[in-house]
Amino acid sequence: MVDQQTAGSTTDSRNFKQILEKQVENAIRELRRSNGALVVSGLAAGMNVSFGALFMAMALTFMPEFGSDLAKQLTLASVSAVGFLLVMIGQTELFTAHTTMAWLPVLSGHADLRDLGRLWSIIYAANLVGCTVFAGLVSVLGPALGIVSPSSFGSLAEALLPFSWWTILLSGVVAGWLMGLATWLLAASRETVSGVLVVFVVTAGIGFGPFHHSLLGTTEVLGAMFLGTGVTLAQFGHFLLWTTLGNIVGGFVFVALLNYGQIYYGDTPDSVDVDPENIE
Repeated sequence: MVDQQTAGSTTDSRNFKQILEKQVENAIRELRRSNGALVVSGLAAGMNVSFGALFMAMALTFMPEFGSDLAKQLTLASVSAVGFLLVMIGQTELFTAHTTMAWLPVLSGHADLRDLGRLWSIIYAANLVGCTVFAGLVSVLGPALGIVSPSSFGSLAEALLPFSWWTILLSGVVAGWLMGLATWLLAASRETVSGVLVVFVVTAGIGFGPFHHSLLGTTEVLGAMFLGTGVTLAQFGHFLLWTTLGNIVGGFVFVALLNYGQIYYGDTPDSVDVDPENIE
């Protein structure tokens, strides 16, 4: 999904372009993958990102009372980021990463909307199946092991569901924006350690909100539904529709479009000559 060896040792405009050009190449490569490869990778990503939901539910089960709301949200943010780390460092295909990166070949003229639609539909469907399978597994195994209580998933779902469509949409925009930033910054990281830190910090912001992420949230909401907390299919559909639209807008507008625009339509000079004698 992301090639970390894309950034040079400096940060001038040419290296910004190199990062973008490498990302376009990587995205084109993903667009050309076979349907079967995309399905398998998408299933893996859906299940891997779901570990974030499992770990949040475990934290709520093992520590039902936190010292403060801040301590609770910091804990949940930290453990939720693990799921994103598993996906992004493992380079499996997550839809909310492709809402940013897969647009780049379209913007550069190397692919069309049909190519984008094929990739999105396969990855999105595979991700959802992976999340559903994981939620079903957790609903059976979690209570049996005593590591997940129905109320823990109920609490996670309660933080996502009781909102108007526009609130969910805008929250989804923020989550898509953060996810796109994590994808972009990982590509610019010079080494694995810095990449891990970037992904952890940025994606932890999604759980800290908590902002609406279509796939992590799917596992949370379906887990609550399967555990009999009263969540309905209609509530899940409402959540998924507006969250997905928000994630797409956030990743495309605030990361892909702006980064593409600043590099290809900016006027940053390649070099600047400065006379030290004129500097006071």
